[in-house]
Amino acid sequence: MSVSPQRAIIAFSLGTLFFAYAFIQRVSPSVMTNELMRDFSVGGAALGSLSAFYFYAYASIQLPVGMLTDHFGPRKLMSFAVALCAIASVIFAFSDSIFTASIGRALIGGTVAFGFVGTLAIAGYWFKPSQYAMLAGLLQTVGMSGAIFGQAPLRHLVEGIGWRGTMHLLAVVALGLAVLLFFLVPHRSREQKNPGVSSGIFSGLKVVTSNFQTWVCAIIGFGMAATMLGFGGLWGVPWFTSVKGYTTVEAAGMTSMIFVGWALFSPLVGWASDRIGKRNFILKTGATIALFSLTVLIYFTPQSTAMLMLIIFLIGAGGSSMTVCFSSVKELNQPDYSSTALGLMNMCIVGSGAVMQPLIGWLLDINWDQTLVDGARIYSNDAYVYAFSSLIVVNALALLASFILRETHCRQIG
Repeated sequence: MSVSPQRAIIAFSLGTLFFAYAFIQRVSPSVMTNELMRDFSVGGAALGSLSAFYFYAYASIQLPVGMLTDHFGPRKLMSFAVALCAIASVIFAFSDSIFTASIGRALIGGTVAFGFVGTLAIAGYWFKPSQYAMLAGLLQTVGMSGAIFGQAPLRHLVEGIGWRGTMHLLAVVALGLAVLLFFLVPHRSREQKNPGVSSGIFSGLKVVTSNFQTWVCAIIGFGMAATMLGFGGLWGVPWFTSVKGYTTVEAAGMTSMIFVGWALFSPLVGWASDRIGKRNFILKTGATIALFSLTVLIYFTPQSTAMLMLIIFLIGAGGSSMTVCFSSVKELNQPDYSSTALGLMNMCIVGSGAVMQPLIGWLLDINWDQTLVDGARIYSNDAYVYAFSSLIVVNALALLASFILRETHCRQIG
């Protein structure tokens, strides 16, 4: 089936909107922390676990998502998944306990898990290989735009219609997106069905998981995404409100700078990597910038709001270099199993949220001084510094892994 350039662009654009929607859902608890802790009568560790149920489901299903996408193509999988997300959002909105809310949160994570790998599959099927790194960067940019919307703008919605009303609205958006994906994403042609997967849906799993370089990419992704998901996705806003004295909307706006930096630089690092013909130099530079900026933020926190926003922006800008890892893991594995490789790497990236959000919450709880305000736990600055130090550790591991990664010189070598 021949697909026009215009149809390919529409399909890719819808995929990026799906990914942006996934990011709105991903970070939404960060602007509902007080309401969720109050309504469910929980502390930091429980709230972190609730938020992380999204990541548990999202990360655990990434390998099946990759294998299913290699086998069936993206169209039906993506449209069906986002339709189920609408139902999951309604379940979360009607939750009256932490248990049912966790189920809803997990279902949301499991359903939106198809957005990222499916959209990269669209890029692989209907665009030139030389455009892949740039398209991966653009996908990250639109995703970060969803994360930005999920901060201050979403907080305004929460203040206007409540967190339950906000979740109902997100359910309606999901239904509309499901219809568009089903009717506007092309069918995959017979020639595009990978011959390597004809023998079975699990045929590429052993090949991908036995490749050491796949795991190196996964470690880099885990470490560099951890700050975005652990700090930007949940704990940055309460730190700025309870310790630094900012309003929730102001704190959400400041925290969103990590997503702004990621969004602006993701396509640039993809373009630069293709331009110079190297992946690893970009990764090492970005990881160094992110680690240095994070260290300044945590241990030498500037008093100036403008300086704080700049440092957070640099964390996102440096972290965006992780985008080229998607090209690396694709080039380091056999083409027939590219979606499986991407799924495994993305499992570890999103898994960083599943690990770091509750870990930071637990570290906060063990350093809590029993302060409560309107039923919500308030943590000291020392407690936050101690908890955020875990982000330093995983970022440092990502930087070390970038020196082990095999350079592909932007060529398929798997």
